[in-house]
Amino acid sequence: MESMPRISSMLEAARDLTLEAAQSAGASRSLNPRPSRDLSFLQVKKLLDSRNDRDILEGLRKVISMMYRSKPCLPYFSSVIKNVASPNVEIKKLVYIFLLHHAEAEPDLALLSINTIQKSLTDQNPQVRAMALRVMSGIKVPVISQIVSLAIKRGCGDMSPYVRKAAALAIPKCYKLDPNTIPQLLDYLSILLGDKQYYVAGSAVTAYLEICPERVDLVHKHYRGLVRKLVDMDEWSQLATLRLMSIYARKCLPVRSKKMKKSKTKGFYDDEASEEEGSIVEVRILDPDLELFLRACKSLLYSRNSAVIVSVARCFLDLGTPEYVDSAVGPLVALLRSPRDIQQIALYNIVDVCLARPERFVRYADHFFVHASDPFDVARLKFEVWTLIYPHCEPHIRDMILCELEHFTRALNPEIVQESVRAIGRCAQSDSHASARCLRLLLEQVSSLNGNLSAESLTVIRHLIQQDPQSHTKTVIRLAKNLDTTPNPEARATIIWLVGEFAGIDNESNIAPDVLRILAKGFAGESEPAKLQIVLLAAKVYLHHLNNLREQRPQSPNPSASFQELPPSTDQDEPDNPFASSSPIPASQMRPNPTEPPNLDHPIPKLWDYILLLARYDTSYDLRDRTRTYRALLANSSSTQLASLLLLAPKPVPHTPSPSENRKDLPLGSTSLILGSKFAIGQGQELPESVEEGQEPDPRLRDEAGAGKDYPGGVSSVGGGRPAGEALDAAVRGEKEKETEKGKGRMVEKSLEDWLGEEGKEDDENGEDDETEEDEGEYEEITESEEEEGDERVEAKGLVDDEESSSSSSL
Repeated sequence: MESMPRISSMLEAARDLTLEAAQSAGASRSLNPRPSRDLSFLQVKKLLDSRNDRDILEGLRKVISMMYRSKPCLPYFSSVIKNVASPNVEIKKLVYIFLLHHAEAEPDLALLSINTIQKSLTDQNPQVRAMALRVMSGIKVPVISQIVSLAIKRGCGDMSPYVRKAAALAIPKCYKLDPNTIPQLLDYLSILLGDKQYYVAGSAVTAYLEICPERVDLVHKHYRGLVRKLVDMDEWSQLATLRLMSIYARKCLPVRSKKMKKSKTKGFYDDEASEEEGSIVEVRILDPDLELFLRACKSLLYSRNSAVIVSVARCFLDLGTPEYVDSAVGPLVALLRSPRDIQQIALYNIVDVCLARPERFVRYADHFFVHASDPFDVARLKFEVWTLIYPHCEPHIRDMILCELEHFTRALNPEIVQESVRAIGRCAQSDSHASARCLRLLLEQVSSLNGNLSAESLTVIRHLIQQDPQSHTKTVIRLAKNLDTTPNPEARATIIWLVGEFAGIDNESNIAPDVLRILAKGFAGESEPAKLQIVLLAAKVYLHHLNNLREQRPQSPNPSASFQELPPSTDQDEPDNPFASSSPIPASQMRPNPTEPPNLDHPIPKLWDYILLLARYDTSYDLRDRTRTYRALLANSSSTQLASLLLLAPKPVPHTPSPSENRKDLPLGSTSLILGSKFAIGQGQELPESVEEGQEPDPRLRDEAGAGKDYPGGVSSVGGGRPAGEALDAAVRGEKEKETEKGKGRMVEKSLEDWLGEEGKEDDENGEDDETEEDEGEYEEITESEEEEGDERVEAKGLVDDEESSSSSSL
């Protein structure tokens, strides 16, 4: 009789397995399965109210699929919630998912399940306990904040690390429900930060940054333990811990520096020059705890997560010495083998690091070749890296960079063409020896049919010419010859400006009047930018003509006939004029005689009047206004000082910085670095200012109590901060020393380490002079005692000399 129920249960189980196998086989056979038809409300409710777990599970799956398709599911709330007490773990998971989504809409019904969830906190299965804690903290009903706090307290003392991790993640949720629970949550957080399991401590760090990032006092005793657990944490916890340690280092670990002197070094051969002894340099001294953190970060450079590598590079850049920054260059360059989206973000961070340490990227120059499949942003950033490392490269690498940039000036994409030309210009500015070659490359692009290429090339050429105008006179003449074959308006305007700017340098080879005469013929057909430059060119040519006349007038045979000296003004004539002077006016300030007829035979005044006449009837308001301004400045031919100051003043030498120069101060790895400085996104990620020396907390606060109990790989507290093995060896040595000291006249037993230590000291004393000659690049700290010893040696030497002289005189 007992075997019949057992047989029937076995048959039901076999039937269920057969149905599931048939469903899975049918799904695998159909490549494009038809979507299952939606059941009616009554059918779904019947499945949820069934006593069979398989039917309940099927009904919950239907409800969850409807929920994610944004269909109304609240009518099923009561039917779903009553299954929260099911012993089936799969049913519990689906009920908890439904409860988290709809508890805010039905708070009263959700509260009915709190008692059942609380009972699940004592379940034998740790997965069920963690799920119950996660769901209880996720129900956004402020009434249960104290219940959630008690559940977190119970979770902090749970034996399972999985439950403790869920308790750590529940702390920010409880804080959002009721901020008044912050004192209790801080106590729980302090316990979880010192947990022996790394994934529990990582979740606790994440919770710490969300609720109290300014409470560094909670981190003091857990600092070294968190640093040791950093390597074993998951990627998200590593990012949070790196952020926390960076803030802590800025607030609690001061920046120290000492002035050191280099020891005297000699060359390999005796005739080689040696370094000057006593050269003083300032060396940054790292705090031992900060150095512990930076050394732990070095192993994270081999992480498979690109965000971790960038975060470590940021820590080295903000906290470490240049040696640490150099160690992060290689892993950053390795990110260029990542997918395209990660590659672009990595390049932004590489450029930011390259602005600080460009010489370390020289060995990776071949990693920045632009591929045909690279988008424009990636190509632009690679060009920028090349221009930054160009001054630090060897000659063969410089040739390779210029050849690549020249190749991309013939690309089909006009944006890449412009960026390559700009990159060539930045290379020429950074290295004066390569400016001639860069100028030659750019001059070849002036006659290109691509208007954008020729205009951009001329802009860069203009910057190069302004750096040394005297040596580029022939370059200006060559550009003027290309006016007939240059159709681009911007390019023509640039050439005309160059001709007008350098027209008065050399009067013998002045081509500006001839260029103006040719341009005046086709003035009506020029574009507006070209017309503006033609009017400016005419004003400069006419002004140079007037200045030349002023220089030639005093040398005429009868200067009194053409010039009239103004009477000197005295204090009696103009008592209020502070600039009044009784001295005669010099010849440079003498004005022409108004009765003398102007020289109308010269072609330059005629050209000037003709250009004024053409611009007077132009349709451009801007052109007409500028023409009137120039005419007013040059109306009085005897007073050209103001016109010379405005038109012929020397222009500052333009310097084109790197495009990412304005992002130099933005934090590495932040969103603001990617979007640019004008965006405020990610500004909250900036680190605080470093604490001043003397105002930092006591370093003894970071001493760990019971660190060996917290983490298996940590430092034991048995030996006062030493590992247990070393503490045991020290205890054994102490017992042996006590035994040997019991009898009088018996020598204390010495270990091999003591003998070696004494021999090392003797070797150090004997070979002190040899080390100073052989070791290169070592630093010695300058102290006051050394200076006093030097003074005493000088005084002693003087006394000895006096005694010797007195003894010789007595003899």
